[in-house]
This record gives sequence, C-alpha cells and structure tokens, in this order.
Amino acid sequence: MPVETIKGSLREKGVRLTRQRQILLELIDKSGQHLDAERLFQLAKEQDPKLNRVTVYRTLKLLKAGGLVDELDLMHYGGDQHYYETRMKQEHAHVICLRCGKVEEFFGEPLHRLRRQIETHFGFQIVLARTEVGGYCSHCQALRAREMEQAAALPVPAATGRVRAKRVV
Repeated sequence: MPVETIKGSLREKGVRLTRQRQILLELIDKSGQHLDAERLFQLAKEQDPKLNRVTVYRTLKLLKAGGLVDELDLMHYGGDQHYYETRMKQEHAHVICLRCGKVEEFFGEPLHRLRRQIETHFGFQIVLARTEVGGYCSHCQALRAREMEQAAALPVPAATGRVRAKRVV
C-alpha cells in the first residue's frame, strides 16, 4: 500500500499524521528492508533526534491496528523480534534463510492457486494470508556443505577399549 494511501486512511480515521509518524511510515515503506522496532527507532532518531521509543511503539501499534502495516516474525530468525512492512496490494511469501537471515519476497501464481485451493477445499473465506518459507540460500547451502565435508574429514578419537560399569545401589 503506497504511503499516500496510508496517509489518506489515517486522515479518514481522524488520526493526525505527525512528523514523527510520517518519518516512521516512510522508513517502513521506502527502506526496502524488513525493519524491527529498534532499528526503526534508530533510523527515525537520525531524522528527528527528539523522537523516543514510546512514540515508535505506539505508532507501530496504531498502524497495525488500522490494518496499514503488517507485523511479521520471519521464522523467528532474530529471536522474538517482529518486523514491519506496509500492507501491500499483492500477496507475497517471505523466503527466509535460517542461517544468514536473508529475506526474499516471492510473488506469483502459485500463491494465488494455493489461496483458491484452501478457499474451495475448506469453504473458507481468506481475509489475510501470510506465508513464510524457511531454508538455506544458495550461499549458505555451499557453506553448510563445506562444513559437513570438513567435519567428515576430522579424525575420529580412538576408543580406549575400557568400559566403565556403573555401580547400582
């Protein structure tokens, strides 16, 4: 959803678009990244040193409640952190590397087909769909393969041949 549409939606709901809210909206929309609240706070503070954490969290809560921003956990790669993106018109899947945390967005007909199948099969009306796929990017697959080869090449410690019996009391 473009920032202009979000601004209009806020006005319709009687929510004032303060400079600080505008900064956060633009950071979420234009960064091209999935930012967590702390990173949003740091970036916004560079633009407005008077901004505080409470304002960031309140604004995120307001935008989320208004259906203007999506809160994502991205396979909990960063622990319990949540990431934010503006609600987009086109559904997409998030593809997350479980090793390096790289996030890609996947758009396409397979997602639309899956949605239609779910709706038909269950007689379900989907209002919101979020899809996350976890795995390893090509770079991390190569690193993992190298690590497995190195681990396999390590000498196995020789057994001493002695077995210690446990004493039963």
